[in-house]
Amino acid sequence: MPDVILPVLNEVQALGWILPRLPAGYRAIVVDNGSDDGSAALATELGADVICAPVRGFGSACWAGLQAAEDDIVCFMDADASLDPGDLPLVAGPIADGACDLMLGSRAARRGSWPLHARLANLALMAEVRRRSTLTLRDLGPMRAARRQPLVDLGIEDRRSGWPLEMVLRAERAGWRVAECPVPYHPRSGRSKVTGTVRGTLQAVGDMAALLR
Repeated sequence: MPDVILPVLNEVQALGWILPRLPAGYRAIVVDNGSDDGSAALATELGADVICAPVRGFGSACWAGLQAAEDDIVCFMDADASLDPGDLPLVAGPIADGACDLMLGSRAARRGSWPLHARLANLALMAEVRRRSTLTLRDLGPMRAARRQPLVDLGIEDRRSGWPLEMVLRAERAGWRVAECPVPYHPRSGRSKVTGTVRGTLQAVGDMAALLR
């Protein structure tokens, strides 16, 4: 069953809800990216495999998790309780069935889950992606799945906020079948390091704009 990579930076409030909800057989790989709130200790206590990514950055944590993964199929999802691990089969299932090569969970936002500035930034970003590629995606979904070795072979270089976009762009250039399906998106636990602030959102947009250029 798939490995689930969970980049973590001070998510102790959310991990106690997330980890017990993983579907049977899915293995949690918690990538601690510099937490000082006990996130790593709690994840270990709850049975997750915990590794450390000392270089700060979302892409750095994702890459470390991908290197540690062993299953043929890997999933990625935020560890802030905005996504329910129970929905992972929605993105992993089509990969296992051979229906597509990269499945993204497009966010079906619940009330209060997606700040306006972050939603507008996502709309603008996806419009650019559609303009510059053959993709017709509506969201750069944070819950996603693909096969591990082909994902490694894509050679994703970004180690900050551009990682999710670079994965999609490289997959499209490599001829992958990229698809999306809706997944519920809930108000997160605690404050987001990226979309929770205008500054964080602007940094993420800057990283992704550089990739598009």
